[in-house]
Amino acid sequence: MSRWQLAAWSIGVCLSAPLAFLIFESLQGHSEVFSHLWETVLWDYISNTLLLILGVLVLSCIIALPLGWLAAYCQFPGKRFFEWALMLPLAMPTYIIAYIYTDLLDYAGPVQVKLRTWFDWQSPNDYWFFDIRTLPGAAVMIALVLYPYLYLIFKTALREQSFKLIQASQLMGQSPVQSFFKVSLPMARGAVVAALALISMETMADFATVHYFAVSTLTTAVYDTWLGYYSLTAAAKISGIMLLFLFISLALERVSRKSTVVHERQTSINDEVLYTLSGKSAWFATLYCILVLLFAFALPVGVLFGYAIDYFEQAWSSEFFVYAWHSLKIALWVSAIAVVMSLIVVFYQRIGEHNGKYIPGKFASAGYALPGTVLAIAVLLPLTLLDNKLNEWFAQSSFEPGLLLSGSIFAMIFAYIVRFYAIAHGAVEASYVRISPSLDMASQSMGKNLLQTLSLVHFPMLRRGILTAALLVFIECMKELPAALLLRPFNYETLATHVFQYVSDEQLELASISALFIVMVGLIPLYIVNRSMEQHSQ
Repeated sequence: MSRWQLAAWSIGVCLSAPLAFLIFESLQGHSEVFSHLWETVLWDYISNTLLLILGVLVLSCIIALPLGWLAAYCQFPGKRFFEWALMLPLAMPTYIIAYIYTDLLDYAGPVQVKLRTWFDWQSPNDYWFFDIRTLPGAAVMIALVLYPYLYLIFKTALREQSFKLIQASQLMGQSPVQSFFKVSLPMARGAVVAALALISMETMADFATVHYFAVSTLTTAVYDTWLGYYSLTAAAKISGIMLLFLFISLALERVSRKSTVVHERQTSINDEVLYTLSGKSAWFATLYCILVLLFAFALPVGVLFGYAIDYFEQAWSSEFFVYAWHSLKIALWVSAIAVVMSLIVVFYQRIGEHNGKYIPGKFASAGYALPGTVLAIAVLLPLTLLDNKLNEWFAQSSFEPGLLLSGSIFAMIFAYIVRFYAIAHGAVEASYVRISPSLDMASQSMGKNLLQTLSLVHFPMLRRGILTAALLVFIECMKELPAALLLRPFNYETLATHVFQYVSDEQLELASISALFIVMVGLIPLYIVNRSMEQHSQ
């Protein structure tokens, strides 16, 4: 076994170990806490989770499919701006948008106060108003943040389709709407299902919004079981149920992809326009885009800016710099380690000569599908075992390491690497595809070994992909909340946990600067994606 093979397999085993421990723990014997939950509230948690996923998927389709069709096929006022601007809501953490809309739409909020003033309503009995702190309200909040996944993937899929098929349907007397449902949407079914699978996983992983809205789901059940009952086994069993749902979602996505046959595809992205909208239809398309962007991004960001200005003295404090440094330090460590690991694994895939060379990468990337709360439990299992072994080993001496691994920031860093390694792997792997194998042979003919080939030949050509991978991992680490809440050391705050604490206390105004910082940093990967798509289309 070569050193590269040993390193790649070690990374794959190390990063997949938490998932293996979680599955093993979830299959263990009787747990009184889990039995009690199973007999009382667990089925409500499961049904709420499924209903929430269904609601988010339906709302995402309603929002994103028309937007994707407009951006791919139509010309209307403001199209070039909306094409990239409609992805901005991805930078907005769901718990922030949930708080803002709760503050605006609650009984004591400005919207209902104005309505009571205008119409002289005296009490809630005089009128009906949408209760946002409900499961449907949570679905709306999450869909406003996650719809860009479906929008981006569906728009790209439509642009890769041959326009000849759409034009043929028009010659057969089909209207644009009929062509959409009978031609465009069926041909893009695989891409749509893949996007919906991603949205369903992100919805299941959401903790902060459902926790703030007091909607009991499997994610909150894991959190409450661990911190409320201190039962790691019961939390692992609930996590096992979530894993089952995740595997079913991924299996459905793969089956749909295999069953989808596209008989004609474009070799590049289409920049042509099929429909030039005019009159009322053009302005209706522009208005629809404006409303989506307004409610999903512009209004929440505007409210945050208002909070930051009005409460600047309270929000701007030395604590902001402390928590920002904590977040930056962990994000820098994780992004650097994840990039180095992905370089090793992907380079081994390139030089390997057998079919199993891709297995370490698949093992290492398995953690990306884990929700933050599930990931935290998965990481605690092996780290707690290692801590116990270390304490037993040092028991003969006077030194007592304590919770050296599970009680320090090491647990957070390890969890983040397990979760976000797949992002770095994908970015580096995509860059490696562009490097011709002939360069490797030329390097070998000049007497260079594998390490020299990697450092002198590959690395200079991979710089852009490496930077992209590091930035994407960095941003995800800055936004991660559930794993940080469960794994952070005592009295250790990041920007995400700091903001969430104030959101939970109905005082987001006092953390508005921290929230704005998270949102603004989250815009970086969206800029990178947009630039990459523009260059790809040229």
